[in-house]
Amino acid sequence: MQHFLLSAAARSLSLKAVFQMGEDKAYETFCQLRWPENDGEAVCPRCGCVETYNITSRRRFKCVACHHQFSVTSGTIFASRKLSYTDLLAAIVIFVNGAKGVSALQVARDLDVQYKTAFVLSHKLREAMALEDAGQTLGGVVEVDGAYFGGYVKPANVKDNRVDRRTKAVQSGKRQSVVVVRERDGDMLTFVGKSEADGVEIVATVVEAGAVVHADEASHWDALHARYETLRINHSEAYSLNGACTNMAESFFSRLRRAEIGTHHHISGPYLYAYAGEMAWREDNRRVSNGTQAHMVGEAAMASGVSRKWAGYWQRGA
Repeated sequence: MQHFLLSAAARSLSLKAVFQMGEDKAYETFCQLRWPENDGEAVCPRCGCVETYNITSRRRFKCVACHHQFSVTSGTIFASRKLSYTDLLAAIVIFVNGAKGVSALQVARDLDVQYKTAFVLSHKLREAMALEDAGQTLGGVVEVDGAYFGGYVKPANVKDNRVDRRTKAVQSGKRQSVVVVRERDGDMLTFVGKSEADGVEIVATVVEAGAVVHADEASHWDALHARYETLRINHSEAYSLNGACTNMAESFFSRLRRAEIGTHHHISGPYLYAYAGEMAWREDNRRVSNGTQAHMVGEAAMASGVSRKWAGYWQRGA
């Protein structure tokens, strides 16, 4: 059977199509996502045996060799799921359809689930997205830049009492820097630190030798000249000058700002890295149809292990 999401990749994938497919076909789709190399036929996650019994009444499998019982979501980020397969598939489609992200509140309303369920599910999908960039390095022409997020300081009500909020004395201490390393006509990597200067060491670990690096005039980027051919741009003079620019890195921050302000309204500091990684994934795959994006996220989710961070998240915080 041709995979549903693969067949839909050539056209726009709608929620209507997902809900019309039914629970049985949604289940088959997850089997294809979990075991694509075996044409959707179950493979034992414990011993790797390809011969299994199909316990149809419970939608579970039993391994012929080691007798281990498992489901299609066992050992994945969807382990111990409570939602139906149709709802899980719909959640993936809703998530990828948001060009600048989707709030957990909207996911909760669309799927008619609790906010807690939507929040954890969305973060599990972000965790799966991050697998695409794991261990990746960049080369060729690379742009680096940083921007600060969070730590908003509200101005005083009376004008005479207002101070310069850029000074360190009035900072909240919650502000963090997102550093992006973006390969032209390629992928990007994001990192979160206390300051943009933390990005210097990061660039040295993820950018290959021989690359040409573009950066702005911030003094901490001076160290890059010792490792790479580095072009600098002074943004007080121009956005692009003498072949140097960081416009592609800036475009990523534009998307992340819009996600923060227009979609999520507030991003908690400990999770900033996850939202930055999500926006990088969306930027990297912006030319890909939403059907293909849904397939990519679903396959990554089924290939990832049980989430140690998000499994039992609310129970641990209780």
